[in-house]
Amino acid sequence: MQCSPWQHGFSAELLLQAEDLVSSADQPRPGDEQRIDLCGQHCFSIDDEDTLDIDDALAIEELGDGERAIWVHIADPGRLVPEGSPLDLEARRRGSSLYLAQGALPMFPPGLAHGPFSLRMGQRCAAWSLRLLLDEEGGLKDCQVQRSWIRPSYRLSYGDADELIDLAPPEEPAPALLHGLLERRRRWRERRGALFLEQPEGRIRCRGERAELQVVEPSAARALVAEAMILSGAAIAELGCRHHLPLPYRSQLPAALPSASELAALDPGPVRHAAIKRCLSRGHVGVTAAAHFSLGLAAYVQATSPIRRYGDLVVQRQLAAHLEGGTALGAPALAALLEAIENPVREGIRLSREDQRHWQQVWFEQNPRPSWAARFLRWLRPQDQLGLVTLEELCIDVPAHCPGGSEPGLALRLKVLEVDSLRDILRLQAGA
Repeated sequence: MQCSPWQHGFSAELLLQAEDLVSSADQPRPGDEQRIDLCGQHCFSIDDEDTLDIDDALAIEELGDGERAIWVHIADPGRLVPEGSPLDLEARRRGSSLYLAQGALPMFPPGLAHGPFSLRMGQRCAAWSLRLLLDEEGGLKDCQVQRSWIRPSYRLSYGDADELIDLAPPEEPAPALLHGLLERRRRWRERRGALFLEQPEGRIRCRGERAELQVVEPSAARALVAEAMILSGAAIAELGCRHHLPLPYRSQLPAALPSASELAALDPGPVRHAAIKRCLSRGHVGVTAAAHFSLGLAAYVQATSPIRRYGDLVVQRQLAAHLEGGTALGAPALAALLEAIENPVREGIRLSREDQRHWQQVWFEQNPRPSWAARFLRWLRPQDQLGLVTLEELCIDVPAHCPGGSEPGLALRLKVLEVDSLRDILRLQAGA
């Protein structure tokens, strides 16, 4: 790994400061008296089983006449880490947590990220809480944002949540009810052009010296959580637009997609999705709102992972200044801050991709096979006969030398011609 903000870990001084904050987390802090007490509310988190930094929790509120409010609670690391403090500046230098096959390198020291920052089951936790009301079509009818205290009742894995959504037991109806509400919201976005490209995704994890393939399947619980987070980001963006509050708005230009008949001629799943993705432009982050094409939203911010993404913490600080009578960053100052964290965020993405590529190579070394079933997705460099193929069994996409004239969806057999993880070599040959 090249020199990066994560390479040398946290300094002894920063770790000592983190320990001090962990030990004093229960002591009163400025603004605590203004928090609404929601500790009696039945809320819960849904995460992967090995997740240690829990950014968000969910709840549902019965309002009568069949109407219900959605609550999304978001961790509040800013309660303990002031802007401009050494820990804050280190988080800014990293820009985000870095996720590698061997584990995560967090934006904040683990004692904080996994401790008082996280919305832990049975613990009194500081949060930002959004109370969201949808209309009958799924549009956002009302949103209230406030700082709070919560006490998550329990923690669910995605598998646990899928079971509760499927069975909808009377003693625990909340996951199924939330799923129904957020499906309404999902359909609302779909009518506005949102794209839904869920498919199984394979990722390599490292267990000691062994590379293991983990395939994440789309599920009702994952859709629920994703939609709740997108709804929260849309609600905060709408609030920012209404009050002319600079935020790190995320946008995406409109795209000319293949026609319905062209898409219908392609195999559903990865082949069809690849045809759509190649038409999409990269997202943009700016201090003024603009539409996000693939989300089907007029304005959007990422706001629900402040333990893992520094930009989400910036959103909370802008909200705090606006709601509590402080001074929010103006557009020029916010633009400069976003520019400062852009490079480390991009560096993190690059390192994560390189790490995944390395462990893919290790996986192929450890799991030799004469050939693999694959399908052609698209050309990367047709002049060199380099195309992108999807390995159906592994649910991963890889570049490979492909037969000339290959069309999307063509069934192929993929052979590993050469693999050497120490020399960063993986040569793949696809044949019909």
